[in-house]
Amino acid sequence: MNQPKTMDELIDLVHQAVYEVDELRACIEDEPDEMERYMPFIDQLDRQLRTLFDCMTGGRYTCPGEADLEFMSVVQKWGRDIPFKPLLLAINQAHRNGFRG
Repeated sequence: MNQPKTMDELIDLVHQAVYEVDELRACIEDEPDEMERYMPFIDQLDRQLRTLFDCMTGGRYTCPGEADLEFMSVVQKWGRDIPFKPLLLAINQAHRNGFRG
């Protein structure tokens, strides 16, 4: 996955991650058997990504950051079950390292 080169590109990646959570939630509704697999983390991940997106679009976010983004605790614990884990890792990497031009 390409690393974002600007704040706008990073915001787009976070927006894409929010969309992926919405899609995962829709899949869970269609396949209740999968609910047990995703329910332990989907609400927390959704909340954290939406908060991050709101901070970014509201001008309350700065990059690079000294620590991992909050959602990384979810990724570390449940990453094997998150289909869009590479997207989350790319967002966190850009957060930690800044933009590559």
